[in-house]
Amino acid sequence: MENEKYLIYHGLMCPKESNSEDSFKYFENFKINDSDVFCISYTKSGTTWMQEIIPLVLNGGDLTPVQTIPNWDRVPWLEETRAAVVMDKLSSPRAIVSHMPYHLMPSTFFSSKAKVIYIARNPKDVFVSSFHFHNMSSFLYNPGTFEEFADKLLAGQVIFGKWTDHMKSWRNPDLEDRILYITYEELIQVISLSREVHLICLLLYYCLLPQNLLQCLTTSLSPEKLSCFVWVNMHYAIMVKSVYFHTFLI
Repeated sequence: MENEKYLIYHGLMCPKESNSEDSFKYFENFKINDSDVFCISYTKSGTTWMQEIIPLVLNGGDLTPVQTIPNWDRVPWLEETRAAVVMDKLSSPRAIVSHMPYHLMPSTFFSSKAKVIYIARNPKDVFVSSFHFHNMSSFLYNPGTFEEFADKLLAGQVIFGKWTDHMKSWRNPDLEDRILYITYEELIQVISLSREVHLICLLLYYCLLPQNLLQCLTTSLSPEKLSCFVWVNMHYAIMVKSVYFHTFLI
């Protein structure tokens, strides 16, 4: 049953709903530019939130892109099938997301100067969010009981493998000053969120005026606003009215 829902890519389980052999070839051959900005994360760690933050920074606080363009087109997943459709339409600097571990990134990544923002989340919360996400999503296997899913997660028998392996792969000294590590827990605190956005600006050599930063924080980036955000991919949100919907999105 699981083989019907997943492709295996270098030992990682990836959903057929959003990945294909062609999408992996596109991923491998993709030419990364020095100006590209990557948000890297393990699943259920805050990626959707970063798909809001990065465009706002790159656009000087202009809310238009996040209010008019769906997040999967605005900041596409490089390993997914839609990347081949939208990537050429993005202007520089391109904001891109991925769940891939460091060693599986396209070859051009390693010779580039592309910047990386790695967002991590408490693994206990990743587990709970992922468990409910599997229960609500028809394109993922049934997780079984809480205990059974915990065993699978610890063994890496889930999409994109072990949490620990993913984290360790991106703690790579070769990245030097190209990477910024932030946490989901910091982002949910308004004061910390402001600080983290500032750090992202420093990494990318961008500046948000104080009034623009305040507008972003109060209009688009707060957890309350994001939980109601309408430009996430509703195709994957089966139980829209679930009390866990905010957790699913990010």
